Amino acid sequence: MELRIIKTKKQYTQYLDWVDLQFDRKVKPHSSDGEKLELALLLIKQYEDKHFPIPVPDVIDAIKFKMQDLGLKNKDLVGKIGSKGYISAILNKRKPLTFELVKFFHKEFMIPAEILLA
Repeated sequence: MELRIIKTKKQYTQYLDWVDLQFDRKVKPHSSDGEKLELALLLIKQYEDKHFPIPVPDVIDAIKFKMQDLGLKNKDLVGKIGSKGYISAILNKRKPLTFELVKFFHKEFMIPAEILLA
């Protein structure tokens, strides 16, 4: 397969099929076929980034999701970031996130900065 920038859905499908075959062949990563496979994967990613973008989640939704995941309630944040009313105002989008809150949620909840700063 000659590798070129993917411009159509048909080419995209062909590249995906070719990559599957390479994985089935168990191509060695540092061989010439392995480098060709790596380049094909980069071309596929470029096409997918352009045609199938993944939206960044809402900041507050990400915080709420992480709280649920950790089993935390609003009251568990009292004293760490402010009063019950302040926490409620933030989580109901009545108050903006401050830089200090962004740092807190990034450090304590391990939420990526890209999401918190979006």
